[in-house]
Amino acid sequence: MDMNNFSGLDESRYGIFKNARRIWAIGSIHGELEDLRIVHKKLISKFRRGDKLVYLGNYFGDTKHNKETLDELLMARRKIMSLPEVFMPEDFFYLRGAREEMFFKLLQLHFAPNPALVMEWLLDHGIGSSLAAYGETESAARTIVRHGTVALTKWTTGIKRQIQNCPGHIDFTNSLKRACVTEDGALLFVHASVDTTRPLTMQKDQFWWDNGNFNEIKNKFSDFSKVIRGYDHSNSGIVLNKDYIASIDGGCGRSGKLHAVCFTPDGIKHDEIMSR
Repeated sequence: MDMNNFSGLDESRYGIFKNARRIWAIGSIHGELEDLRIVHKKLISKFRRGDKLVYLGNYFGDTKHNKETLDELLMARRKIMSLPEVFMPEDFFYLRGAREEMFFKLLQLHFAPNPALVMEWLLDHGIGSSLAAYGETESAARTIVRHGTVALTKWTTGIKRQIQNCPGHIDFTNSLKRACVTEDGALLFVHASVDTTRPLTMQKDQFWWDNGNFNEIKNKFSDFSKVIRGYDHSNSGIVLNKDYIASIDGGCGRSGKLHAVCFTPDGIKHDEIMSR
């Protein structure tokens, strides 16, 4: 695949914005429902014909509102699509964040060679709040991994059934993308980072785990004018003044604000919304 030719890009894994006039990007939410509602209310009043919207992952967080946060994401899309301007499903993309990646790993835990070790790591990294959203507990999670593959398979199947009982949640999780690009190859939206030594389609986990080097990118990555991310593990704040990168993690869920930034197709900030 040529640098700016996305004709061969797997659209089940990557989002491609076509004919974008402006692109709104929302940083990591971390289950902060009220922040998200505030941003959505402001965003819907500003959304115009030709606008696109991408959420940059980490919808789950250490809160009691993870399930309601996904409900709010789905409701906001319905509200925008009911506006007088015509918007299509392909005008919205949702990226997989580290939190969602961990949750998917948990649902596949019965395939792991050492599920107890993996479970401990997942719980240490906050997966308990995601489990609670679908009716499970940390204590049950710690117990089930000691009861063998059959019991663990039944347990993960039960969680999937709970997800299916929440309208739209299965479709939402199945729609999550690895990354999103504009069709002209100018902008790349990612969750946390990129490995500048690898092409776009070879990134895999590099999208979800912040390698700490994102702010040091001094040149174009793979001919993109700008790479825009939604999660900064170091929680160092909004970065919009660099040539080739932007970071829109305002620390929501970590005592900060939720940010939505509107970019022109060449990566210039056109507008910004904050939750507080």
